[in-house]
Amino acid sequence: MKPVFKRVVLKLSGEALAGEIKNGIDEAVVYHIARQVKVLSEAGVEVAIIVGGGNFWRGRDSSKTMDRATSDYMGMLGTVINALAMQDALEHIGVDTRVQSAIEMRQVAEPYIRRRAIRHLEKGRVVIFAAGSGNPYFSTDTTAALRAAEIDAEVILLAKKGVDGVYDDDPKLNPNSKKFEELRYIDILNLGLGIMDSTATSLCMDNKIPIIVFGIDEPENIIDVVMGKNIGTIVKEG
Repeated sequence: MKPVFKRVVLKLSGEALAGEIKNGIDEAVVYHIARQVKVLSEAGVEVAIIVGGGNFWRGRDSSKTMDRATSDYMGMLGTVINALAMQDALEHIGVDTRVQSAIEMRQVAEPYIRRRAIRHLEKGRVVIFAAGSGNPYFSTDTTAALRAAEIDAEVILLAKKGVDGVYDDDPKLNPNSKKFEELRYIDILNLGLGIMDSTATSLCMDNKIPIIVFGIDEPENIIDVVMGKNIGTIVKEG
């Protein structure tokens, strides 16, 4: 099959990289995801990856008393650990990769420079964006929307653990919940569906960047989505 997208942003949560161990990094899971990314790269798809850090620290969810900015910066450092793990896995299987960090740490990653990121993608390298946006009070979902707009990505692939799309209720608690095949950005905001925070959703809406929400429990779904298979839920303009 031929890819339907040329340049994509893949958003991975920290929890997805933790697998069933819940915390830290499950190397087997990371390598499984890396192999799917390799298939896309070899098919000519330009892949940028945004990683979360929830397998190490979840900001305000991890501490109710800590200063918010400090807590958010700790979460950003968690994303750097995940980015380096993903880079190592990709390079072990022969995929040329660059990590760009929004918080400067030259010993382990390049600083984020938009034009350099685009050039890496054009050369067939996978680019992993770490440390979120570099600012507290903004989620890695917002970073995914921001970077997608900056690098002119065609779509955001929002890989979710434990769910295969967007539902009108929690499918784990309500077996009668309805899965949406397609939604508008405004529906996400009005219905409070919570697949992305409102800042990220609004940024995608303003820049007309479609979002495909799908399950990462089967990493092969990454390939299927880019090849145009109708899985998950697509969020776009009405």
